[in-house]
Amino acid sequence: MSVVIVGGHDRMVSQYKKICKEYHCKSKVFTQMSGSLGSQIGSPDLVIVFTNTVSHKMAKCAVTEAERANAEVVRCHTSSQNALHDILKRVC
Repeated sequence: MSVVIVGGHDRMVSQYKKICKEYHCKSKVFTQMSGSLGSQIGSPDLVIVFTNTVSHKMAKCAVTEAERANAEVVRCHTSSQNALHDILKRVC
């Protein structure tokens, strides 16, 4: 399963990837908006949007790309390790 995480904290990127690897998921993490975010997302199975730490423009871009790829979108207000564990337990 491939997972894209949008939002979160810069210092947590390695922890997010480590947690995804525990659930046997390939992951991409975007904490900052880049001009080519839409093309970098690709076609994941799951898009997680940490709504507390992401701009509206970045969240809208991620959701649009997820709909295009028929991916499930999960919105979570907190961007903690426990929140990511809970989401991946439910989905995987």
